[in-house]
Amino acid sequence: MKKIGVLTSGGDAPGMNAAIRAVVRTCAYNNIQSYGICEGYKGLINGKIHPIESRGVSNIIQRGGTILKSSRSEEFYTPEGRKKAFKNILQHDLDGIIAIGGDGTFSGAAIFNKEFNIPFVGIPGTIDNDLFGTDFTIGYDTALNTVVEAVDKIRDTASSHNRLFIVEVMGRDAGFIALRSGIGVGAEAILIPEETTYINQLIDKLEGDRNGRKSSMIVIVAEGDELGGAYEVAKKVTEKCPKYDSRVTVLGHIQRGGNPTAMDRVLASRMGNAAVNSLLEGKSNVMIGIVNKEVIYTSFENAIKHHDKLNMNLMNLAEVLSC
Repeated sequence: MKKIGVLTSGGDAPGMNAAIRAVVRTCAYNNIQSYGICEGYKGLINGKIHPIESRGVSNIIQRGGTILKSSRSEEFYTPEGRKKAFKNILQHDLDGIIAIGGDGTFSGAAIFNKEFNIPFVGIPGTIDNDLFGTDFTIGYDTALNTVVEAVDKIRDTASSHNRLFIVEVMGRDAGFIALRSGIGVGAEAILIPEETTYINQLIDKLEGDRNGRKSSMIVIVAEGDELGGAYEVAKKVTEKCPKYDSRVTVLGHIQRGGNPTAMDRVLASRMGNAAVNSLLEGKSNVMIGIVNKEVIYTSFENAIKHHDKLNMNLMNLAEVLSC
């Protein structure tokens, strides 16, 4: 290994810059030239590849987003697009590539590796925390803290006006953000894609809280909830209980931004270092993960195929603590 490329693909996540920094500096420590690939697979196709020196990643560990930019490339999923990418890899003499992203990123890497035998190693960078093979993904902890900070402020105004706030968080296919943030803010109810939403049960719960004279009520809804998100939930609640003074807040992409937490910075640093070391050890087609505080390797196929499952004990905990 003399030259290693690094890219970020798909949705950005706080901590990606910390991972880039770790990759570049681990390469420098091992006398390897690192190359930044701008705009993910799109940049690999268009030849947006440039060398990065150790000093080039100074002062980025605390920054959200990604200095390499990101994108979702439909062209990379075509044979013609991948051939263009392969030509650019050969032109720059890259011996391996580290891809930071989620399941779409790893799916593309697996296909490319099979066709052209270019070593790929993945680093899980997604706020959804839904990849199999790691306890936490880069960006998840920061997103949780962003949600908690926002909902704490919403709780202040909800208490001042005896209102019901229905807050939508990210999670189209998984409820990891909704579940943990819901516990963290003391939500009265948490609605997630993995569980059936029974609107009558929700109403009964809210009525019980109202009769218990709670000064405010917060419902956390994952965007992939089966009713269709916070606005649909609010509509159903209002239809059945027009007496509620309810408001909807959709946190949206605010959850992807902001300075990464210390946990995400350390996690990203460990994973970036491990990704370079794994290429030096001859590993390929694997995702770096940390399970029980130890670095492990999971094949792209398993990381994509077997999505991590929610800890349903946390759902029970949320119900107990919301009474």
